[in-house]
Amino acid sequence: MTLTTERLTLRPFREDDVEALYAYSKDEEVGRNAGWKPHESLLESSDILHLVFLNQSSVWAIERQTDRRLMGSIGLITDSARQYGSARSLGYALGVDYWGQGYMTEAVRAAVRFGFGQMGLDLISATCYPDNPASRRVLEKCGFQYEGVLHRAELLYNGQVKDHLCFYLPHEKAANLDWYVGK
Repeated sequence: MTLTTERLTLRPFREDDVEALYAYSKDEEVGRNAGWKPHESLLESSDILHLVFLNQSSVWAIERQTDRRLMGSIGLITDSARQYGSARSLGYALGVDYWGQGYMTEAVRAAVRFGFGQMGLDLISATCYPDNPASRRVLEKCGFQYEGVLHRAELLYNGQVKDHLCFYLPHEKAANLDWYVGK
């Protein structure tokens, strides 16, 4: 399933996306904010492309329409904290060159519309690290409500243990947001 917004196309990942995935995933700042080790090679990106991104019905490559450049990823994945079928967790990453331009807010809104509209979800959750205020702002601009801190929630590849700031967006709240077209 492909989603379109004013400036973006959210589309399924393809085999030939490996170089673009590597280009943004090798950046230490992207990895630090997304919780992964910066990719060290095209082979590593290829392995992750096959393991995480390909053939996933609600995981998309974020592509800019003007030049068809792959800028990042976004997905609605299993929410391990909510053990019922109509909740998913939102995850995303964006190349540093595209930060601060509203792209991720646009992509999150498209994914949320899809989740509630086509997937029939009743809740979407998301987390970010306390030291990632930009991600928190994206979630808040999209109507997500702050739930609290899950302390010592994740062991990172470098041995660091990080807290998660937890957010959620119930369908009934999203349906009342001015940007939500799924009313």
